[in-house]
Amino acid sequence: MNKLPLIALILLSAAGAEPVLAQQKFENLDRIDSLVAMTVGANIGEPGGPVAPVDRRLRLAACPGTPSIEGPVFGAAIVKCDAVGWRIRVPLAGGGAAAAAPAARYGAVARPVQRDMVVKRGDPVQLVAGNADFSVSRMMVADEDGAVGDTIRVREDKKAAPVLAQVVGMGTVRIPGFNDF
Repeated sequence: MNKLPLIALILLSAAGAEPVLAQQKFENLDRIDSLVAMTVGANIGEPGGPVAPVDRRLRLAACPGTPSIEGPVFGAAIVKCDAVGWRIRVPLAGGGAAAAAPAARYGAVARPVQRDMVVKRGDPVQLVAGNADFSVSRMMVADEDGAVGDTIRVREDKKAAPVLAQVVGMGTVRIPGFNDF
């Protein structure tokens, strides 16, 4: 009896025994959608949930573990896989379903929380960028009303392109990305 076919059969079966995740070249985008929805407490299209599913054209390397989710940060959830080295932002719809969820659990009607608007449309605001070592600021004009924590549009003058900035206090906004302040 020839042992060559038996050895070939054993090698082929061992090659097919790899875990399914190891065979996958790209990250499962449905999994990312589910993880973001669970983290923020709202489904796609709901207030506080992702605006839309993750773009299906993305070809992210398969993450060997579960991707981590941070946020909401500046109106988006940050999904990242440190093991492979990728990071994406998933825009979130305004409204925050997570804030209304505890009241709904007890049968109460959830009412929007009244927040104090510290920046009004047309107000001059100081746009700040920097970290613990340096800072740069510039006077701008707010295009929208905003409470502390909101992301609003500001611009230098009526003809200038708007810039997105987070309201940090009365008349002060900060450029996203400079978090070491």
